[in-house]
Amino acid sequence: MPGFVRFIDRLNERIGRGVAWAALAMVLIQFIVVVMRYVFAIGNIAMQESIWYLHGILFMVGAGYTLLHNGHVRVDVIFGEAKPRYKAWIDLLGTIFFLMPLMAATLWLSWSYVINAWKVWEGSTEVTGLPLIWAYKTVIWVFAVLVFLQALSGLYKAAAFLAGRLESYPPTSGEGALFGGGEETP
Repeated sequence: MPGFVRFIDRLNERIGRGVAWAALAMVLIQFIVVVMRYVFAIGNIAMQESIWYLHGILFMVGAGYTLLHNGHVRVDVIFGEAKPRYKAWIDLLGTIFFLMPLMAATLWLSWSYVINAWKVWEGSTEVTGLPLIWAYKTVIWVFAVLVFLQALSGLYKAAAFLAGRLESYPPTSGEGALFGGGEETP
């Protein structure tokens, strides 16, 4: 199991670092759209739609990375100054009863929505828009799978801490090869 946890952490680390470039692409495309529109009076629907796509991809595909690095919103009144053992219990129970069922429900409820988009190769409603709505909707599945996998990793880490196999909680990337939270950064 520790090898699988390492694999999940590294996967979300690499995907998160890769998808971060979507932010730069969004800024550059938005700049070009604004210059084209207000300087040259030229509109480009495909470029405008690509900004929406990149925005969705950035947040949806990067959600597993955010969970890996404990970047999601928490209720600090309950979690902020809590002892590590309490934090591990909160994460364990929250993952089992809320996060994992939510990701399973996301997959289940979006199934026909995404499949139908694939069946008709759904594209933009605009004539010159991007013909990739079917691919964009698939990001819902990518989101749910990556977050579910990261939830499994977090679940294992919380259980390992509660069982005494991990020294601190939440684990940090420098805490041995077994529970690395991703690659070390210089």
